[in-house]
Amino acid sequence: MESTIRLWLSNPTVIRALTALAGAMLIIVIAGLVRSSITRYVTETDSRYRLRKFITFLAYLAVVMMVSVVFSNQLSGLTVAFGVAGAGIAFALQEVIASFAGWFAIHFAHFYAVGDRVEVGGIKGDIIDISFLRTILMEVGEWIDGDLYNGRVVRVANSFVFKAPVYNYSGEFPFLWDEITIPVKYGCDHKLARKTLQKVADDILGAYARGAEKSWEDFSKKFLLPETTTDPVVTVVANDNWMEYTLRYVVDYKSRRQTRDKLYEAVLDAFGDSDGKLQIASATFHLVEAPPIEIRMK
Repeated sequence: MESTIRLWLSNPTVIRALTALAGAMLIIVIAGLVRSSITRYVTETDSRYRLRKFITFLAYLAVVMMVSVVFSNQLSGLTVAFGVAGAGIAFALQEVIASFAGWFAIHFAHFYAVGDRVEVGGIKGDIIDISFLRTILMEVGEWIDGDLYNGRVVRVANSFVFKAPVYNYSGEFPFLWDEITIPVKYGCDHKLARKTLQKVADDILGAYARGAEKSWEDFSKKFLLPETTTDPVVTVVANDNWMEYTLRYVVDYKSRRQTRDKLYEAVLDAFGDSDGKLQIASATFHLVEAPPIEIRMK
């Protein structure tokens, strides 16, 4: 037994393998200690997350470089073998390689970043992590309305950025256009209705409009975009049943439901304080009485 161990330890390849294993373990331990210390000294969540990911990447890179240095003599004689094996591995792991390439594209082409709300691969949610192979999302929607979390954590392969459209709700322009419709009865003061809705929109959405205008100006410097307004706009259409007012506005991508709630509540309060000059319309149905049916029997 001892002679066998002595024989193994005298083999240069075994010694290099043990050296590489010990070095890899040492690098992993050091990286783990550094990541743990970050939690105590860096309080900002975003900075802490990015530093932890950067340290993990450096640890992987250090392990690869250390193994390459330890086996540098053997690697020169295995070039052809590695070429043949690499071709087979590339074919077998093409999806993995595509996902790894997608990781590079995500970071360097700025498809999205951690914290963005995106729709990728048919899944909509907020990005909570981007690994080498997969993007992890906290899903929104599905059976939950109003762009709220449903509790599912979804892992999507990074290769989807090459295969399907990537919808980013919070990239260079972190605002969305949204609208609500208010049906108003015929006979009401239509000018007062427009003025009231405009005032409600300006009071609630003024801050959004100013922030969105500055963001749109910065966005326009990167792309060829037409001029547009970020101020709330009220339009009206007269249909068969009522005057339909549409309030179109810019809102933060995470606040659509809350903003709609504030707008509807303010509109109802304003209409209620109008002394009957403004009334919400509703569908009415008139049931016509059927004519009497006379039945004679002999």
